[in-house]
Amino acid sequence: MIYSLLVLSSPASGHGARHAVQFARSALQRGHTIDRVFFLDDGTFAGSAAAVFPQDEASPLQCWVELSERHALELILCVSSALKRGLLDAGEAQRHERCGPTIHPAFVISGLGQLVDAMTHCDRLVTFGG
Repeated sequence: MIYSLLVLSSPASGHGARHAVQFARSALQRGHTIDRVFFLDDGTFAGSAAAVFPQDEASPLQCWVELSERHALELILCVSSALKRGLLDAGEAQRHERCGPTIHPAFVISGLGQLVDAMTHCDRLVTFGG
């Protein structure tokens, strides 16, 4: 089965973001495919390169980066949600005259069209948080 994931909750609050990582790991271990992970609203904080979590907690950022590297997952941050939260890639940082990027390079900033595209290419869209 081909899944796409929609993550709406911040990794710093609630359980939605953590459940998304757990679901992704389990699905991939069972031989399913994850086409794309789209982060919307506070879910975009998952891509923040500046967030630091306590040593006794797994870093949500690192979890997504490792999954992306191992399984070629696309990690997409909604452009509108990301910009409102100060999350910028190099292009957006230059465009808005900011010091530099604030997201991890494993994440890409793009529009809602990527979510629509993901929905048309997957068997199931699973939403976390909200």
